Amino acid sequence: MRQLLTNKWFKFIIVGLLYSLWVIWLENYWWFIGLAVIFDMYITKKVHWAFWKKKNPPNGKQTKTVEWIDAIIFAVIAATFIRMFFIEAYTIPTPSMEKSMLVGDFLFVSKTSYGPKLPNTPLSFPFVHHTMPLTQNTPSYLTWIENDYKRIAGFGHVKNDDVVVFNFPEGDTVATNLPTQSYYNLVRNYGRERVWSDKRTFGDIIARPVDKCENYIKRCIGIPGDVIKIIDGQVYVNDKPQEPIAGVQYDYIVTTNGAAINRKTLEDIGISRADQQVFNGSQFLFPMTDEQVKEVEKLSNVTSVKRVNMTAGNWDHNIFPFSEDYPWNVDNFGPLEIPKKGQTVELNMTNLPIYKRIIQTYEGHALSVKDGTIYIDGEAASQYTFGMDYYWMMGDNRHNSADSRYWGFVPEDHVVGKAVFIWLSLDKEKGFPANIRWNRLFSFVH
Repeated sequence: MRQLLTNKWFKFIIVGLLYSLWVIWLENYWWFIGLAVIFDMYITKKVHWAFWKKKNPPNGKQTKTVEWIDAIIFAVIAATFIRMFFIEAYTIPTPSMEKSMLVGDFLFVSKTSYGPKLPNTPLSFPFVHHTMPLTQNTPSYLTWIENDYKRIAGFGHVKNDDVVVFNFPEGDTVATNLPTQSYYNLVRNYGRERVWSDKRTFGDIIARPVDKCENYIKRCIGIPGDVIKIIDGQVYVNDKPQEPIAGVQYDYIVTTNGAAINRKTLEDIGISRADQQVFNGSQFLFPMTDEQVKEVEKLSNVTSVKRVNMTAGNWDHNIFPFSEDYPWNVDNFGPLEIPKKGQTVELNMTNLPIYKRIIQTYEGHALSVKDGTIYIDGEAASQYTFGMDYYWMMGDNRHNSADSRYWGFVPEDHVVGKAVFIWLSLDKEKGFPANIRWNRLFSFVH
C-alpha cells in the first residue's frame, strides 16, 4: 500500500482526476491545460515549479526556512480555495438580525448551498475583503482583470426565510469617511454636490466592484415572482402571512408606574444594555420578541407595552423607491412584486423609480428620460425584460435594520452564500469567560 501511495503515476492520476472534476464544475474547459502542468510536476519534472525550493538539496532535506515557506504557501492556497468555493467565515457586526443572530456570533457561510460565485476581481490580497490591513482606504484588489458574473452549480437556490449573506447592493459607491452608510442615501439627504465637495465630512468618493462591496446578512423574505407587502409590521408573501420566526423582534414602548426597571432583570429576559433606551422616568424603548414581551408584561411595575407602528400613508422619503407615488414606510409597505429573470413589465414614469436601478446599475443599460419618454440604450422603451433574478432581504430586528425597505432589490449576482453554522458566540458586554454564549456554540442557523 505504501508503494502505491508514493508511486508517481498514482499521485498524478488522483490529483489529475480531482483537478478535472474541478474544471468540469467550473464549466471553463480551457483550464484542462493545467493537466499538462500536473503531468510535469509528477511525471516528467522538466520545470522546477516549486522555485522557492532547492532542486537537489544536500542530504535530500530542505532548510527549516524553506519548509516554513512551503507550508505557508500551501496553507494560503488551500485556505483561499476553500474560502472561494466552499465555505467562508463571517462575523455578525450589527444587531439587525437579532434575536435570530446576535452581535458577536461567528458563523460559517456555505458557498455551495447556492453555488459559488466566481470573483469579479480575481487579483486580490488573500483573506481580506476590500481594504488592505493597517490602511484606511487602500484597495486590497486590482482591477486589471474584471470578470462578468458567473455562478457555478450548487446544491440549491435561495428560498424564502433563508438567512443569506450578500454584497450590499448600494455598496458600489462609498464615501470613505462614512463607509457604513449608503452613499445614495447621503446624496438624497445632503445633495450630490455637498457629498462630493465636502471631503472633511464625507471623504473621497470611491467605486467598488460587486464582489468587493460590503457583506450584509439578512433573511430572504421574497424570491423572484413573489409579491410582498407589510401591513402594520406584519409581512405578507403572496397574500399569506410570513411563517412565524422566533427571533423576529420589533420596537416596543414600555410604560411603568414611575419605577425604573432593573437592568439585570432586563438582561435576564434577553434585552441587552445597548438596547435599553430610556425616554423618561416611566417610559422605555426596547426591541423585543413576542416571548420577551410576555416576560416584560409580567413585571409588577409595568403598566403597558405597546408596539411602535408607523401608520399607513405616513411616507418616509428614505424608503424604497423614494417616490411620492409610493408613500410607504417600514411598517406599511407595498404590495411589490419581486422581479424574475425573463419577466417583462410595462414601463412608465410612475413605476420607473422601482426599476431604474435594476436597468441602469445592475443590468448595465443606458437609461434616460426625454419629454416623458423612457429611452433604454437609445431606443424608446415601454417595456423591460429582466436579465437576472432578484430577492427581497430584511433583518429580523424589524425596526433596527437597514434592508431592502431602504435600498430595494438584491440582484442574484450579489448573493454570496447561506449562513449555516455558528461556531462561536461572544457577548461584547461581558468579560471572559462570562462573555461566551455556550448555548449558541456549534448550533445551526434558522
